[in-house]
Amino acid sequence: MAPQFETVKSFANVPITADGVETISFLEAADGLMDLFDLLGGPVFAFVQTDLRNNITGVRARYKASESVSETIENLVRAEALEGGVHGTACLVRLTRGLLFTCRALQNAQEDREAELKVCFKRAYDLVLRHHHSFVIRSVVSVAIHAVPRRNYFFTCIAQGGSPEKLDVELAKWLVALDAIIIRLSAFLIDGNYGRV
Repeated sequence: MAPQFETVKSFANVPITADGVETISFLEAADGLMDLFDLLGGPVFAFVQTDLRNNITGVRARYKASESVSETIENLVRAEALEGGVHGTACLVRLTRGLLFTCRALQNAQEDREAELKVCFKRAYDLVLRHHHSFVIRSVVSVAIHAVPRRNYFFTCIAQGGSPEKLDVELAKWLVALDAIIIRLSAFLIDGNYGRV
């Protein structure tokens, strides 16, 4: 059986048209990220996964409530705003923020191959999420980040016996695509006064 990183939906395969980021593919890729973190087992990334899963569920619920006008994430947000709703959009803002945190942490791990993952995740947390959290939440996250596995263990689990070189190449593509989607969605949300990532 092929390693999961070869079979899950990659952000590199999420179509982006003039209308925006395709909703279903985006949500499938976000689910794929959760599936990869599940390979580590236990509560290691629970602090990220719980938030991401809840927000994926919120965006998906909004999509299902208005599929005909929600083919893209941007149209989903516009349609909800016209109806006076905010829940799906608020979930999207938090989801995008969580994806940005994860993206920056993994980019950091690829750029600084000597750094342990807890260092990479701490850098990303300080940059992306810290200013959104209270002292209590920051303390909880600090403990969780110290429990992040060593980089060799993390990448071995994600590779599932597959080629580490292939994982590295696929992860790089995945991160470039995710970064582009995050930049696009962040700008859209800010420009439309829908929220700030």
